[in-house]
Amino acid sequence: MKMTKVEVDSLPVSVITGFLGSGKTTLLNRLIQHPSMDRTAVVINEFGEIGIDNMLVESVDDDVVLMSSGCLCCTIKGELVDTLKSLYTRRAKQEIPDFDRLVIETTGLADPAPILHTLMADPFLMGRYRLDGVIATVDAMLAMDTMAAHIEAVKQAAVADRIVISKTDLAEADAIAALEGHLRGLNPAAGLHRAVKGDIDPAQLFNAGLYDPESKTLDVQRWLRTEAYDENTGHGEGHGHDHGHDVNRHDDQIQAYCVYLEERLPWDQIASWLELLTTYRGDDILRVKGMLNVAESETPVVVHGVQHMFHPPVQLDAWPDDDRRSRIVFITRGLGRDVVENMLAALTEKKTGELSGDTPA
Repeated sequence: MKMTKVEVDSLPVSVITGFLGSGKTTLLNRLIQHPSMDRTAVVINEFGEIGIDNMLVESVDDDVVLMSSGCLCCTIKGELVDTLKSLYTRRAKQEIPDFDRLVIETTGLADPAPILHTLMADPFLMGRYRLDGVIATVDAMLAMDTMAAHIEAVKQAAVADRIVISKTDLAEADAIAALEGHLRGLNPAAGLHRAVKGDIDPAQLFNAGLYDPESKTLDVQRWLRTEAYDENTGHGEGHGHDHGHDVNRHDDQIQAYCVYLEERLPWDQIASWLELLTTYRGDDILRVKGMLNVAESETPVVVHGVQHMFHPPVQLDAWPDDDRRSRIVFITRGLGRDVVENMLAALTEKKTGELSGDTPA
């Protein structure tokens, strides 16, 4: 993995995901009408799915329409990567109105990982777009049963940076509180928000990424939110859910935790550890975020991965505080902290033995 500098002038991308019937389309419908979305491009599967026809102001062409709010809506034609390349190129040529934010809607059954892989893997996109965050909608009435039955719904909530609980006007207060507690166990660092009929201030959902547009800096502490994992006992590790910790439930297989490394390690050792994890257990690593203290750099290195794919590591200009420990957040499925830490310990011992000339028995 080659280190890089984050392109802070690249376009932030937010992914909106959520299971069928969870209110994702309603949320998006309200968002694109909001005045603060006037410089946003929204990539969707079909215009008709969000009832966009009644809100049209101008049709730029067959694939792009301009809303009264100024928000652009574009349908996915072919591969997502082609759509994103086309949008950027047409923006540069001034063939479509300018935009400074991109929102991508997934289908109701979609695992958001392939979209995140697209942003991390394509060289053209990597230099022009950056992931801001994942927004997941969950149904206050049905979410618990849906997550018990469908792993896709669990993964959507587990990898999210923001979770919007819909239909809170229809659910009992106790049921909403229980759902929020469940979601905090599943994904401790995600911001939880309630919305009725998709009514929510867009400012609560965006700017969840490493780059903070208000301070114009890279805010790694806000991005990692490691304190949320320190306060949480860990999903699947005595979290006390009322369903009795049934390991056959999809959401009981998800764990979220932060691994701290006191020792300053060489970059190749850290990289080997992460590559080994993703090679053998990539399907079970839903998301990884980390700030590393490596021997080759006086400033921290930030890593971000989804399953088998890692974004090129980013070297920061300075430490955010006096704490020099490496901090790595893992959201996994059936992959406990002990396995992750033991794999690093084994690599460290092997490297130490090689340097000392010892031959393993």
